[in-house]
Amino acid sequence: MTSIHQRVKRIEKRNKKVELDKAWETSLARKIIITILTYLTIVLFFHTAELPRPFINAIVPSIGFVLSTLSLPIFKTIWIKYHKK
Repeated sequence: MTSIHQRVKRIEKRNKKVELDKAWETSLARKIIITILTYLTIVLFFHTAELPRPFINAIVPSIGFVLSTLSLPIFKTIWIKYHKK
């Protein structure tokens, strides 16, 4: 019986980790952090490439990222609907 209890505890622990990973993947905090890192990376690139107004021009790709993350759940739902058959 001890073996079964140990297995159940391991499964519950794994499930908890999977739930936390999923929560992180869909969290607003993750999206904000990635948006900020995207913006800073593009500003650095634009500045290094000596492109005009890097702080302003880096906003466009960052907004593109945010819009893509907002639209992905919609497309995921549609994709799942048509692939459930």
